Amino acid sequence: MQEGLFLYNHGLSPYDGGVFHQAPLLLPLFSLLPDPARYPLVTVLLYTLVDLASAYALMQIFASGQSYASRFFTSSRESKRWSSSAVAAAHLFNPFVVLTCLARSTNVFGNLFILVSVLKACRGAAFGSAFALALASYMSLHPLLLLPPLAVLCYDSSIMRNKNASKDGRSLALVPFAAKYTAVFAVAIAILFALSYALTGNWSFISSVYASRLLLPDLTPNVGLWWYFFIEIFDSFRNFFLGVFWLHMVSYSPALTIRLRDQPLAAVVLMCGIFAIFQPYANVGDAGFWLSLLSMYGHVHEREYYNLSLPLNSANLSSSSVSRYAFPAISALIYTTLLGPAFYYLWVYAGSGNANFFYAITLVWSLALSVILADMLYAIIRDEWEKERPEMKGKEARQI
Repeated sequence: MQEGLFLYNHGLSPYDGGVFHQAPLLLPLFSLLPDPARYPLVTVLLYTLVDLASAYALMQIFASGQSYASRFFTSSRESKRWSSSAVAAAHLFNPFVVLTCLARSTNVFGNLFILVSVLKACRGAAFGSAFALALASYMSLHPLLLLPPLAVLCYDSSIMRNKNASKDGRSLALVPFAAKYTAVFAVAIAILFALSYALTGNWSFISSVYASRLLLPDLTPNVGLWWYFFIEIFDSFRNFFLGVFWLHMVSYSPALTIRLRDQPLAAVVLMCGIFAIFQPYANVGDAGFWLSLLSMYGHVHEREYYNLSLPLNSANLSSSSVSRYAFPAISALIYTTLLGPAFYYLWVYAGSGNANFFYAITLVWSLALSVILADMLYAIIRDEWEKERPEMKGKEARQI
């Protein structure tokens, strides 16, 4: 950001250096701020306000009730849900979110726009939701994959707010509504691109901002899975595996939207987890943002306990937990959080390690996030199943 801002302030194209890969419209915003080295308080205040706005938006999303009482599904564990203040606190005191703000990453702006889009969708405001999603996609590209579940969420919310709407025929007007939502999104993207062209005077920002994410020219080490793989791969196979990796991530969006049709907000939250693990330039900020979203589903992660005065069996189960591997996954996450910087230092600065040290710990990091993601998906589906079959609550289900 600093190099692009320097070139912009001196009348040069911010993309000439090949280092700046941020959206052009961020430049006027940061050019209005004083030098952070001399006046750091202004920048700190900006990021603090963005973080507080994100926490407020998250709290309002939870207050809408879509995480536990959607149009077609009401959780049997609704009474176990967290309070709105606890959800906001889970975001504000999330150490990964705090680190992202201290690092002054532009990710916080994209995450805020995602939350605003989800909030507007929970209120049935298609125009506001699509425009906020366009802003998030304009900055990072991958939020584009939230379009299907957000369109469904916005449609369901608008139906719930219309008291005269019929509860039958869940897909009666979904397709026209989704088409309208997509059209608003496309128009908003076109407007943002036009403003970017007016600001920079050319279309070079498209290759620098978006093609760099699609084609992965920069293989700087990060906590993601792509960089080391594409360092080691032969150039003749590069385009093929780029397509495979992108197809893998894209395929989750329609699949989760269809499977979690009754809980579209859950599909949005799980897609954010997919981004945190599988996007090309994964970072700690996206992981922290996703972990904050999981607080809205605290009711499916209640601990189970038994009446110790009675035999240990399912009949004496007082409270059931549909989460299975939360403790080992969180332990692995803490483990990698502590060892990741150490291995990076040994490799890059001390010279006593190598790339395998750091990549191995990022694999464990991704594994921990994947276990949390799979556990969350299992908990949501199990909650649906127990709602349909109350007699199976607390009992073990096995595939035969």
